[in-house]
Amino acid sequence: MNNKSFDFERIAQGYAKDRPWLHPQVMERLREDLQIKDNFHNGLDVGCGAGLSTKALKLICDKVTGTDISEEMIKVCKVLYPESEYIFEQSAAEATIAEVNTFDIVTAAGVINWVDEEKFLHSLHKVMCDKGLLCIYDFWISDRMKNNEAYTKWYQEKYLKTFPKPPRKEYTWTDANLIDGFRILKQVQYQLTHEFDKDSFIRFMMIQSNVNAQIDAGQKRVEEVKEWFEDTLRDVWASEKHTLIFEGYSWYIELNKYKNSSCF
Repeated sequence: MNNKSFDFERIAQGYAKDRPWLHPQVMERLREDLQIKDNFHNGLDVGCGAGLSTKALKLICDKVTGTDISEEMIKVCKVLYPESEYIFEQSAAEATIAEVNTFDIVTAAGVINWVDEEKFLHSLHKVMCDKGLLCIYDFWISDRMKNNEAYTKWYQEKYLKTFPKPPRKEYTWTDANLIDGFRILKQVQYQLTHEFDKDSFIRFMMIQSNVNAQIDAGQKRVEEVKEWFEDTLRDVWASEKHTLIFEGYSWYIELNKYKNSSCF
């Protein structure tokens, strides 16, 4: 799927308003998984979207820069976040422009399915410091809600049949996928949760990539999709709020530009 086909202005606004901010839980896991106590100095968030992942990186990093290929996403970020604390620049993941040896941590949330891995890593090799850390992570909705079996049936029999998942590269990297200097420190999988009411859940589902693919291809109208969610969820949403389970992973990758150096 060509992510440039999306209506980025609509999606950017949706990400900023309706996507749950689960990213801080991922940053806390990073600290725990790698036993890191001090803040990083200068961080880069690649594919920052509407800035939620950059905002999370700022929790563990003194200075942060967010980059995204979408001009609309960057516009939203510059409105939402103060210039005194954040830098946002339009850039493809494979072409980050910065001084050599600038960043001691780089995060990439939900990005690697869409990038040229080799070009991406070569770009980072230039701008990352020796002994720097690359954290690649992602999380996504599952077919499970706590104490709500009706949701699982709806997800499998109605949602995925109406909005099939678009093709994407989904595999776990190994050291063989990396260029010289990078090595995998650790890879972890986990679950995250978030509580939604019906309206906030529908708004969130309206910005899923498989839903956007049909809207932006002209196959369905925004109001038509919203009505579909309202109708099909009527018997699923039995209480005021439900807790959705997300699946997620983090890959921690170390860059050693010089032999026999170690990050942790």
